[in-house]
Amino acid sequence: MSKTTTMRAVAAVFLAFAATNDAARAETAQDIVVASDKVRNPGEPFRSTNTLTEFVAGKPRDQNVLVVYAKEDPATHQFRNLIRYVAPPRDQGKMVLLDGRVLWFYDPNSKASVRISPQQRLIGQAAIGDVLTVNFAVDYSGTLLGDETIQDASRKDRQCWHLDMKAANDQAVYNRVEYWVEHGTNYPVKAKFYSDSGRLLKILYYRGFEEQLGRIRPTEAVIIDAVDTSLVTTFKFGDFHAQAIPDAWFQRDYLPRLQPE
Repeated sequence: MSKTTTMRAVAAVFLAFAATNDAARAETAQDIVVASDKVRNPGEPFRSTNTLTEFVAGKPRDQNVLVVYAKEDPATHQFRNLIRYVAPPRDQGKMVLLDGRVLWFYDPNSKASVRISPQQRLIGQAAIGDVLTVNFAVDYSGTLLGDETIQDASRKDRQCWHLDMKAANDQAVYNRVEYWVEHGTNYPVKAKFYSDSGRLLKILYYRGFEEQLGRIRPTEAVIIDAVDTSLVTTFKFGDFHAQAIPDAWFQRDYLPRLQPE
């Protein structure tokens, strides 16, 4: 092969790579987050069962089982959420309601509901806000930092978009989130969550991608404490079912009468 031919071949490869790279960058941060939201969240009202297990140095210490009912509000494009405690037995019947921008905790023993913060601890490294079904594209304003190859929960390399997301309203659970979304699939791979002061709180990995309600979605997540990596909480969210959910279920005054099953 002549020197001229070789240079032309190299130039063609470079141009093809540049075109591919430009096509990837043509997507805005908002486009990427919206596409990833559609992977994480079904577009129809649904329920799922979430099992949260707290581990300390690799040994399980505590576990919660929750049923989450979620329905997108057509006006805001954010989800309304109802969380029902199933286990342990001491917590059965307790509920958490996200009504608009307000989060309520209901205790059937007192028949009272009190306002709580989405950052209130649920179990281990998981806060109440971590189990809510949310559209990141509604609550955050993202900036595309670039392309990055990272390792997923199984230490497999993934080519991802790296995004920096800042809270766009007071409903956002965290002030800032770093977010990695895989090229091509729009699968969420990793997230880092920061406090209002800028302190890194926790690192989350998505895994267990399976078909649920019509498309491949993550069915597990691992949350690692940012300071003490021996503190880990796992989520298993499965048993997805499409379900017609009455609007009355998302009203605070209706909680004492709610019989979801």
